[in-house]
Amino acid sequence: MTLLTQKEKQDIYGYLQAYMDTPEAQSMKNFCQHGAVSTYDHVMNVAKLSYFFNKRLHLGADEKSLLVGAFLHDFYLYDWHEKDASHRWHGFYHADKALFNASRVFLLSKKEQDIIRQHMWPLTLRQVPSCRESLIVCLSDKISSTLETFFRRS
Repeated sequence: MTLLTQKEKQDIYGYLQAYMDTPEAQSMKNFCQHGAVSTYDHVMNVAKLSYFFNKRLHLGADEKSLLVGAFLHDFYLYDWHEKDASHRWHGFYHADKALFNASRVFLLSKKEQDIIRQHMWPLTLRQVPSCRESLIVCLSDKISSTLETFFRRS
């Protein structure tokens, strides 16, 4: 995303470096998300867009929680396009799988857990965003997914 300054990009990487460098996070580069976009690139797009909205609209979200939640929101660690019974109903259940995986690898705050769990609202009706960070990531995810699906095809 070119709408961020170099300093803002450095801030994002500063918050996420410890998460990005893990083997599990690096494995997301091998999984297709939308169009020609990997899961890793998708979560980075969501993190950057979330950060952008928070900064430019002066939303006052906690930057660390916002970025960590955005980066880990799709930490389910499989290619959901593969024909596999465990991927059935992916849209409804992958947030729980992502939270389970992220909690096994990282120590997450309650807010970061909520962001991951709630990012698929309104598809997951009972998981309504409960804080501004969850709402920002939820909206950024929908925007990024739409752009990736329609404009970043292979």
